[in-house]
Amino acid sequence: MTKPDSMELRQFVGREAAAVEQVMRVDLAEALRGNDPLLAEVLEYGLFNGGKRIRPLLCILAARLCGARGREMYLLAAAFEYLHAATLIHDDVIDNAATRRGRESVGRRFGMAAAILAGDWLHARSMHLVGRLAGAAGLEVFCRSTTGMVDGEFLQLRHVADPEVTEDEYFSVIHRKTGLLISSTCEIGAIFAGSPDDTRSSLARYGSCLGAAFQVVDDLLDYQGNSAATGKQVGNDFVEGKLTLPLIRALADSNAADRQRMRALLSGERRDREALAAVVRFIEEHAGFVSARETARRMVAEAVSALDPFAATGDRESLAMLKALAAYVLERKK
Repeated sequence: MTKPDSMELRQFVGREAAAVEQVMRVDLAEALRGNDPLLAEVLEYGLFNGGKRIRPLLCILAARLCGARGREMYLLAAAFEYLHAATLIHDDVIDNAATRRGRESVGRRFGMAAAILAGDWLHARSMHLVGRLAGAAGLEVFCRSTTGMVDGEFLQLRHVADPEVTEDEYFSVIHRKTGLLISSTCEIGAIFAGSPDDTRSSLARYGSCLGAAFQVVDDLLDYQGNSAATGKQVGNDFVEGKLTLPLIRALADSNAADRQRMRALLSGERRDREALAAVVRFIEEHAGFVSARETARRMVAEAVSALDPFAATGDRESLAMLKALAAYVLERKK
């Protein structure tokens, strides 16, 4: 199969996302039978809000690459969308966020208690589906990724507004917060398909590298993106005191006086737009954006190389789409 272009990738993602959503609706109708109608309303609002369904898509592609087919594969993929939605809902509660994807956050619309409870339900449902469809081995991988995500949040809290945070500490956070989850979607897809350990490891490595690259690009978009496209305020990481790779690289390239100036901005009123503009100029002057993007490129190349064992034996369409998704990570604008 030739490399799919961006239009083919979008069409493929759209078809698969629609199939996942159809399975989700059937599953929710069954799982919510007899539950309070408010829970169903909150879940409808939180789940069906225009997301790209990349995480379930990765699970489907990994499973297909290893020979799996059928409706249950889509139900397993839905578990990862449930978990993703749960983390977004809870993140917005933690951040007291007013909006998500251009509309009111779940917490703002339904109240924080309803948001927390809905996120808890989604997490529980995702664990149920993974355990049922991928067995104990799949559930172990899944729980390792979810506990790691929580640990990553605690690590990030420890480093808020800390100009001394190291690059290793940054990557430790994003490995836990993003890399483990993306890795688990791919590895559990392989487990579902009954793949051997070496195949699982290759797909886990693909997902881990892809997840890290995705987060680095996300951190670039936080400074350089368009709010209308991303649905988030530009500079939000700086406002929250999160030191991400572009700023860490710029600080490492700067002199003592510049670092002191950045410390003052980080410890000051970070909502000041002039402070944000000064930080952006600082990062640009010290090539922090360029350096971080080059790192994302290397991570994507490493992710693609992890797929080499499948060149002769894997499903060709799935392999091509996994590579195309890796390329998309570098090109995305939101």
